[in-house]
Amino acid sequence: MLVLTRKPNESLTIGDNIEITVLSVKGNQVQIGINAPKDVCILRDELIDAKCTPDTNSTHSPTITVKKRRFTSQPMST
Repeated sequence: MLVLTRKPNESLTIGDNIEITVLSVKGNQVQIGINAPKDVCILRDELIDAKCTPDTNSTHSPTITVKKRRFTSQPMST
C-alpha cells in the first residue's frame, strides 16, 4: 500500500485521468473529491458488493445498485 500525506486542496493523480482531491479535514473525517471518467465505478468499501451499471442517458457517474442489508447491534459475548 502506498501511503501519502496530503493537506486540504492538495491532490493526487492515478493514471492519466483520475484525480483525488482532499477537500476538507474535520476531526477524524476526511472529505475527498474524485474526478474520473464516467465509466469508472467508485464505491465506498461498505458498498463493495454493489454493482455499477452505466446509465447512457445520464450526465452523471454510473448508477449504483445496492443490495439491502440489515444490521443489528448485539453485545459481544465474552
